[in-house]
Amino acid sequence: MLATRPDVDPNLLAEDGNKVQEGTSQMKPGFGPRVLTAAILIPLVVAAIWWGPNWLVAVVSAAVAIAAMREYFSIAAHLGYQSYKLWTYLAAAGIFAQQWYASRQASVTRLGDLLDRSPRVTVEAVLFAFVLGVAVIALGSQRSISEVFSSISVSAGGLVFIALPFSAVVRIHGVDNFGPRLLLFTVVMVWVGDTAAYFVGSSIGRWKLAPQISPNKTWEGAVANFLGALLVAAIFGYRIEIPPAHMLGMAVFGSIAGQIGDLFESAWKRSAVVKDSGTILPGHGGMLDRIDALILAAPAVWYYFEWIFLKKY
Repeated sequence: MLATRPDVDPNLLAEDGNKVQEGTSQMKPGFGPRVLTAAILIPLVVAAIWWGPNWLVAVVSAAVAIAAMREYFSIAAHLGYQSYKLWTYLAAAGIFAQQWYASRQASVTRLGDLLDRSPRVTVEAVLFAFVLGVAVIALGSQRSISEVFSSISVSAGGLVFIALPFSAVVRIHGVDNFGPRLLLFTVVMVWVGDTAAYFVGSSIGRWKLAPQISPNKTWEGAVANFLGALLVAAIFGYRIEIPPAHMLGMAVFGSIAGQIGDLFESAWKRSAVVKDSGTILPGHGGMLDRIDALILAAPAVWYYFEWIFLKKY
């Protein structure tokens, strides 16, 4: 039962109610394309994770990351900042290739590792190549010094905030024995958490989580996201040879990191006064809108698995 203040004009309350109803009716036309897009993409994503080889996951993930970076650069351009797009895309592809290489190296036997004398390609080497290349491009550019440094910052931001953390999906998928199941858990955890946050936040959400960044996000939705992640961990615990406590631990870190990633992307869009990062996915907005939570949730799951679970077992 809602309480109303006596000093509030009932006509204003009626107007507010009409606005809410109008807003609800405006949401309905976009719901169909949203469901259709999800109905097409979800089976494709699940099939690629479950049956696809690690190199395919690396290629698809790199393409997704580059599409998201393209939208990120578009947001920056909306603010008047340019970037070195082509070189940054090449560096992003290099990071995903390195992650595939690292997954492959982790799967070789100890004897094979000792006999292998090929040079080790590391993320540090890829980042060094990016820095060296962007410095050469900047020195040969006709842009002003101030514009050059802003271009370097935007380019590095796209690489560090999107490509580098998102590449953890390749490492997760490359884990021996249960990599595909672990990556599927990570993706489903984000999907269920986002869905739970949306429906709970829109229905009973009252306490604003970050009104200056994303006015529609609520603490009730954040809690629903967290509980949804725990539920997914409990279900997947029966399918993955990882103790339930560690599955819940990965869900905790993954859910928190994912929601931070979601808010971070919202801050980028709000700074440029744009609603969606793009229009590539009907009903969902841009690619960056779809993977914003996964960008930080994936490395959170991966580093928990590598630093905590593997160290103990």
